[in-house]
Amino acid sequence: MYSSSLFRLAVAATAALAVHSHAARTADDDLDDTPLPLVIWHGLGDAFNTDGIKQVGALADAIHPGTFVYTIALGADANSDRQATFFGNVSAQIESVCEALAAHPILSTAPAVDAIGFSQGGQFLRGYVERCNFPPIRSLVTFGSQHNGISKFRDCGSTDWLCKGAMALLRFNTWSSTVQSRLVPAQYYRDPADYDSYLEHSNFLADINNERELKNTQYKENIAKLTNFVMYLFEDDTTAIPKESAWFSEVNGTEITPLRARKIYQEDWIGLRELDRKGGLKFRSITGEHMQITEQVLNETMIDFFGPFKRTFDSDAAYVDSTFESEL
Repeated sequence: MYSSSLFRLAVAATAALAVHSHAARTADDDLDDTPLPLVIWHGLGDAFNTDGIKQVGALADAIHPGTFVYTIALGADANSDRQATFFGNVSAQIESVCEALAAHPILSTAPAVDAIGFSQGGQFLRGYVERCNFPPIRSLVTFGSQHNGISKFRDCGSTDWLCKGAMALLRFNTWSSTVQSRLVPAQYYRDPADYDSYLEHSNFLADINNERELKNTQYKENIAKLTNFVMYLFEDDTTAIPKESAWFSEVNGTEITPLRARKIYQEDWIGLRELDRKGGLKFRSITGEHMQITEQVLNETMIDFFGPFKRTFDSDAAYVDSTFESEL
């Protein structure tokens, strides 16, 4: 959650492997198609122009030559963009991203785009899908994102005063209107032990998860229209707490309720069940701490889920069909 720039990348070596793998895989694809643009939203404490984010864009172009990469920035420079990951109104930030992408001369004319969300950028991109989704996202990939919120605020590094200031305010009064409209991590804070306060005061997450009594049907329709929603969980994550939030699991003390056993899925509040039935909801895991993404994982992700508009995708539908009765 606090560092999205810890990518273990060796782009030159990966590119050679990626081009070979891509050529072997795309025999049935329309190779004359230009790959869809790729939108990237970085995480808390990161910025749009860090080396790690740039390397991800370079890798996308190496695997699918001609990929136009757009990295979301909420500030004119790196410092203001990083500050916006801690301070700001998430709903207003998503609205600004909706406007920027809809007005972009390349993105707005593409048939669709693909997207990667790192840490909190993942749930923010999902908010984009639910609330506007123009241009529409085809494949949404999230790494260690807090889709079911966080229940604990992590300590900051000893010299990260921006983080320290934000965390101090968060702990002071999480549910105040000031904190909920100004402190970014507070807007996806969700403690099952204080669920009523969350439902009443949450400025962002309770809405996009459709947890309140009045449901927004557009959210469900937009998520169900995704071709792929790929959720990566970091098995050794001690930064985003609970780590199982990356898969929409509910963690209450020592009890873990997986997504398919929860009402958000069974009553299909945001379209996850419908997407799952057609094989588009994909659960993936990575051995390692938060945002420790190997080059192999990024390489395989881009090969499997990005590329030309007319390409086909492997479906997880067979797995879904065999597990629906037992898990529901």
